[in-house]
Amino acid sequence: MSTTFASLRHDWILAEAVSLFDLPFNDLLFQAHGVHRANFDPNAVQLSTLLSIKTGACPEDCAYCPQSVRYDTGLERERLLPLEDVLAAARRARSSGATRFCMGAAWRSPKDRDLDQVVEMVQGVKAIGLETCLTLGMLTDRQARRLKEAGLDYYNHNLDTSPEFYGNIITTRTYQDRLDTLEHVRAAGLSVCCGGIVGMGEDRRDRAGLLVALANLPKHPESVPINRLVQVEGTPLYGVDRLDGLEFVRTVAVARIMLPGSYVRLSAGRSAMSDELQAWCYFAGANSIFYGEKLLTTGNPEADHDRELFQRLGIRPLHKEKVQEEAGELEMRACRCGAAELPASA
Repeated sequence: MSTTFASLRHDWILAEAVSLFDLPFNDLLFQAHGVHRANFDPNAVQLSTLLSIKTGACPEDCAYCPQSVRYDTGLERERLLPLEDVLAAARRARSSGATRFCMGAAWRSPKDRDLDQVVEMVQGVKAIGLETCLTLGMLTDRQARRLKEAGLDYYNHNLDTSPEFYGNIITTRTYQDRLDTLEHVRAAGLSVCCGGIVGMGEDRRDRAGLLVALANLPKHPESVPINRLVQVEGTPLYGVDRLDGLEFVRTVAVARIMLPGSYVRLSAGRSAMSDELQAWCYFAGANSIFYGEKLLTTGNPEADHDRELFQRLGIRPLHKEKVQEEAGELEMRACRCGAAELPASA
């Protein structure tokens, strides 16, 4: 596999990103697929499984989230899962083909005493042979270092949307709070999983602004989840106009161009996507998915259906060793090539 890093940049401006979104659909996908093919095997997809280890009662006011204590969504609150339940879920994920096991807890930020149990989960999942990822809310520098010492591989902390639209979605945590956590995670030596949600009532400039914020981080996230809003009755975003499917594909394509060395993950919202729409996303540069029956509190295509779709498309899952090999290769090439520029149009 030859890897081209001529496109690795950290100096994008909003007008450039918008111009990519505005390209004719075929031109955009042609450019995105070329970047994808130059940097990754175009017929391989990394599989992750996500488990909610602590559900509900979150004090934040994220307008999309059924786990917020502020909204009546009928969600049952659950305490932190026992270690054995988490490990049993990890074993099922491994047997289904997942290479990474992600654990999410509905906290604003974890208390130090909470981390005692989470550390045991990380160590147990690592022992099963899976990569580990956590999403626990905001972290201090010390907490990030402790998780790294426990063997954690990835930490997920999304920017959600553009800085300009952010205040329409959440008021209990600032954009800078999110950036600070990402800085702590990077300083601890953890890999970063960071993306956002589209279809929350934002416009195209906001989708472009989110990708600019991600691409201009000091180091591109290793994984970039692109979530399509799952509307939940009782949340403020229930009933918002649904995002056009082709606009979602455009978002994936622009993410691939601006973040050429990152795994772009199809995340929440896949259960409402047709097979054809998912196929367009894979062509546009998506090469990672959340795999399994549930994402925290929302549905997800069943693993059997994903396997059938992969077979129809000639796609194969990436094995853990190959994911690690590609990550190392991308890291080395990124360090050598720096931030050379790529024209914003085809």
